[in-house]
Amino acid sequence: MTNIDVSTIGFTNKTAEKFFSLLRGAGVRTLLDVRLNNTSQLAGFAKKADLKFFLFELLGAEFVELRDLAPEKGTLRRYQDKEMTWASYADAYTELIAKRRVESNLDIALFDHGCLLCSEDKPHQCHRRLAVEYLNSRWDNRLKVSHLY
Repeated sequence: MTNIDVSTIGFTNKTAEKFFSLLRGAGVRTLLDVRLNNTSQLAGFAKKADLKFFLFELLGAEFVELRDLAPEKGTLRRYQDKEMTWASYADAYTELIAKRRVESNLDIALFDHGCLLCSEDKPHQCHRRLAVEYLNSRWDNRLKVSHLY
């Protein structure tokens, strides 16, 4: 079995130039959007409709929404409102994607030169890191993960 190169990125605190340069440098062919809300005005250049256009025009890359890897609204809100610790949120999110059986519902080939997108600047306290770690544990550690920031 060969390893699959996959990365993660957040758009917060990045200019469009930095964001797309990081994707280009990583050889990303598919941006895998794992955000709960990808149409917010706060997303700037990373709004779903704009991102599809920019990815194709600048990188020849595709855009794919992976709603199965998005968190639940209520849980995310409780974490953002500081009603949950990061550890509690991480446990709840991991239980959620396990319940959704994402490892069986997603094709590992989709992750080949893919990049999971969320808003958080760094992966340390972001569900995109939890998602890729969970999938890697279920897919025999075939994902070679890099975090772009």
